[in-house]
Amino acid sequence: MRYRLTPSYERRFKSLPGDRKEKVRKALRMLAALFETGEMPAGLGLKSLTAGVWEVRAGLADRVLFQKNADLVEFLIVGTHDEVRKYLKER
Repeated sequence: MRYRLTPSYERRFKSLPGDRKEKVRKALRMLAALFETGEMPAGLGLKSLTAGVWEVRAGLADRVLFQKNADLVEFLIVGTHDEVRKYLKER
């Protein structure tokens, strides 16, 4: 599996405080484990939002949106529930 960070994801990730960054990293490690093993890790919080766009929870505050096409996972944005909703409306 290949992973790609979009510029919008990278920009928002860099602006997060350290503790929130670590929660995002943990969520992405759990997501990678799901893709590698096929087993859903407890607490991942994976959810389909719109056609081809998925969300994974990174703690109580943050969500990570991504798309998966064949062997490529593209991370679109990281942010709060409201920021994710705004991103999806503007998309």
